[in-house]
Amino acid sequence: MPASFDDIQIGQVASLGAAAVDAAALDTFVAAFTPGWTVDRGAPDAMVFAIWAKLDAMASSNFSQTKRLGVDALRWMRNPPPGELLRGRMTVMAKDAVGDDKGIVIAQHDLLDEAGRLVFSCLTRSVFSR
Repeated sequence: MPASFDDIQIGQVASLGAAAVDAAALDTFVAAFTPGWTVDRGAPDAMVFAIWAKLDAMASSNFSQTKRLGVDALRWMRNPPPGELLRGRMTVMAKDAVGDDKGIVIAQHDLLDEAGRLVFSCLTRSVFSR
């Protein structure tokens, strides 16, 4: 999605990359942020969100995105175990020009496990330059 706003197409899908649920990071995250959670239950929701946020930040550094306006409709479907490889993707759902130099893109973001099952999803609204 490194294209400008005008070149982005509704329905276009962009890869956000992939990241594994690291066992050591899971242990550290649980100890620091989710008291009462046990690692045998997989990555807690907050860590799944953090994995998505990292993939999104790395991918969007190559986009013409200038600002994130919102993240909503968050859904967690499962808690992936340590070692699970998660793949991120972004699907453009809508776009709206808001001036001569920018537009808003509404996108669905998904994290999928190795079997292609949905782990996490959310909607974003972002400003892209034209």
